Amino acid sequence: MKKLVIALLVLGSTTLGMAQNKPKANYDLAARFSQPKVEKMVFSTSVSPHWLKESERFWYMYETSQGRSYYLVDPAKKLKKLLFDNVKMAADMSRLTGDPFDAQHLDIVNLKFINKEAAIRFEVKSKLAEEDEKKDDMEDDMKEKKSDAPPKKVKRTFYFEYDLNTGVLKLLEDYKKPKDKPTWASIAPDSSYVVFSKNYNLYWMDKANFLKAVKKEKDSTIVETQLTTDGQEHYGYHSGMFGQTDLEKEKNKGKRQGASVLFSPDSKKFALVRNDNRKVKDLWVINSIAEPRPTLETYKYHMPGEKEAPQQEIWIVDFPSKALVKVAADTTMKDHDLNLMRAPRLAKNRDDDHQPNLWLAPNSDQLYFSRTSRDLKHIDICVADTKTGVSKNLIEERLNTYVETRPLGLVNNGEEYIHWSERDGWAHFYLHDKTGKLKNQITSGPYHCESIEGIDSKNRVLYFLANGREPGEDPYLTHLYRVNFDGTGLKLLSKGDFNHTTSNNDANTYFVNNYSRVNTTPKSELLDNLGTKLMDLETADLSQLFAAGYKFPEPFVVKAADGITDLYGVMYKPFDFDSTLQYPLLEYVYPGPQTEAVNKAFSAGMDRTDRQAQLGFIVITIGNRGGHPSRSKWYHNYGYGNLRDYGLEDKKVAAEQLADRHKYIDIDKVGIFGHSGGGFMSTAAMLVYPDFFKVAVSSSGNHENNIYNRWWSEKHDGVKEVKDAKGNITFEYDIDKNTELAKNLKGKLLICTGDIDNNVHPALTIRMANALIKANKRFDFFVFPGQRHGYADMNEYFFWLRADYFCKHLLGDYEDSTDILQMNRDKAQTNKRP
Repeated sequence: MKKLVIALLVLGSTTLGMAQNKPKANYDLAARFSQPKVEKMVFSTSVSPHWLKESERFWYMYETSQGRSYYLVDPAKKLKKLLFDNVKMAADMSRLTGDPFDAQHLDIVNLKFINKEAAIRFEVKSKLAEEDEKKDDMEDDMKEKKSDAPPKKVKRTFYFEYDLNTGVLKLLEDYKKPKDKPTWASIAPDSSYVVFSKNYNLYWMDKANFLKAVKKEKDSTIVETQLTTDGQEHYGYHSGMFGQTDLEKEKNKGKRQGASVLFSPDSKKFALVRNDNRKVKDLWVINSIAEPRPTLETYKYHMPGEKEAPQQEIWIVDFPSKALVKVAADTTMKDHDLNLMRAPRLAKNRDDDHQPNLWLAPNSDQLYFSRTSRDLKHIDICVADTKTGVSKNLIEERLNTYVETRPLGLVNNGEEYIHWSERDGWAHFYLHDKTGKLKNQITSGPYHCESIEGIDSKNRVLYFLANGREPGEDPYLTHLYRVNFDGTGLKLLSKGDFNHTTSNNDANTYFVNNYSRVNTTPKSELLDNLGTKLMDLETADLSQLFAAGYKFPEPFVVKAADGITDLYGVMYKPFDFDSTLQYPLLEYVYPGPQTEAVNKAFSAGMDRTDRQAQLGFIVITIGNRGGHPSRSKWYHNYGYGNLRDYGLEDKKVAAEQLADRHKYIDIDKVGIFGHSGGGFMSTAAMLVYPDFFKVAVSSSGNHENNIYNRWWSEKHDGVKEVKDAKGNITFEYDIDKNTELAKNLKGKLLICTGDIDNNVHPALTIRMANALIKANKRFDFFVFPGQRHGYADMNEYFFWLRADYFCKHLLGDYEDSTDILQMNRDKAQTNKRP
């Protein structure tokens, strides 16, 4: 009897110890780091330069917990100074307007340099509302509807001009700001004419008539001229009406719409891709909460494997003659995609009101474009003669998986080309002559070149971002390099074990370098084109974030399931972490293959990582073979042909390795969550490894990729092009689905969707629910009314829905009151009408 009592006491003690070894759900700590609160603790984290036109100087705004400051930087003189004194500026603004302004709260917008950079002009909103002067510009039909409505009150805008030499501020009493450009207007580079669409056809108007339209959309004296007559619904020259309900499309049918055109630099010609979607099948969503009654949205949606594919054509318009030229089609690529190549925007034009979309060629005689086969194994870089429409292939890319490319770089206006390719298994740059013949490979080796940042044609130097070259670093961290066109002189410019992003001037003489890791404070510096640091610019102010209890996450490295491949991840712990406790593990996932859900630089977006951990979890993000494109082509294409299962084993073994290293991880309680592709992957994990993953929250997942969009599914899983004896081409497609494994579910699963998601259609989630019901499984299903692929103003609600689910099923401790107290606590109870 005595032994029995002792045994019971020991058992009780052990049970109590186990109960005390688990964290309690900490809702209050998670509430402290909601996105609106974080936005008031973290301000600027990078310098975004506005390079000037008349000099090599730039200005920028940087915000800290002390307010906003505006700086002018002269790189040549290594000089940084305040653009103006905030205290004096606030006093002058108050004196001139009668409105109270404060040095820490100068909400300046639309700041621009004028008078050959001797002055600046900017706008500030008044705190007081007055009658809207724009009411006379309302559409006639709207005037009639609202004739009895009281005048609308808006905040007045003050316009100021500040002399940088004298320090004198002027209030521009009579200044009339030009009205914003209508969204339908594509303005020629010389501003002489404007292109748009109407009733599916192309139209144009001259500058004088456009100014009338800007002032009053329905001015009856406006002269507009029709350019085409063969446009029709789903085969027009317009940029589309995606996202509009059927009622809105009908209402807007006769109105001016946008046309996605690229202009030649001399304004003589423009080009566009015309889409023929007439045979593409329809898809629908219904907005059940629309007022006064539910609305239907019908749109064209090409699903993988379907033969009714969009057909594309390139049309060129010679504006002086109004002649149209069609670029000759290539009949060897069925259902191909066409993409016009655009010229990079000049940094010095950033603040211009008019920034035309220019095609890549420096003249009006040539048009560069790419042509991609439907199976994405072939890409041609082409140039067309804009007079005849005849095109030729400059560069051909062929692979047995899918081919990708980047914008083409022009050297000396097209005398040579710099082309990005993965033909040797790594992403590198190649130099081609003007005929497309390869001259030499510029970069080489086991690292990934990401993008062209600048081309110095005179000195024959390429500036580019790359990752994976520096030993001992996370291979995803990007750096700026320079290299000569012949491949010599490769030099690292942005040094340091950080993720670097840069913004350069048009002359490629100076670079603003912003850098950080997930576990460092973001900093900014100014470099010259040899990598010499000219000055430190800024260090982000994270003081309030740390005062609230924030702690940096921890990067880690584990092996993939093959025991060879390194996988890079980040661990997020509760800020009140206690190493004596055992925490459930959550994996936040996105499978790629176009990206991985693993931050490399500091981010203030914390809902899916830092904040989720505060509830009482260890949260990890980890790459997987077949994920990110910024490694070898082998790594990126690992999952080709196996889009459902390819990343799951790596997610499992990564968790196991971390649990072996850290005793505070409870490997028997592993949850997983993700959105979109992550929603698909998290549900798949529950079905492929049902004894390992215990709980999942899967939002807007593409669970049946056979009814998802063609691009993602056919590209990353593969589609087979089949040619019969007569040369007829068809496409064969098959893919594994989550629904096929519904019978495997053992753990707790919550699937959810927005009911008007026109990206990952609600049907994909509903089919998953249907399969689970038919398999006699208990699960949870949630619909966000009136929401698309992102849940917009319901995101905070979703955070707490997800929080409750994981806390309930992994911690056994959760809040179950009807009210979400944390949301109500932060909401002002004003009863103010919306």
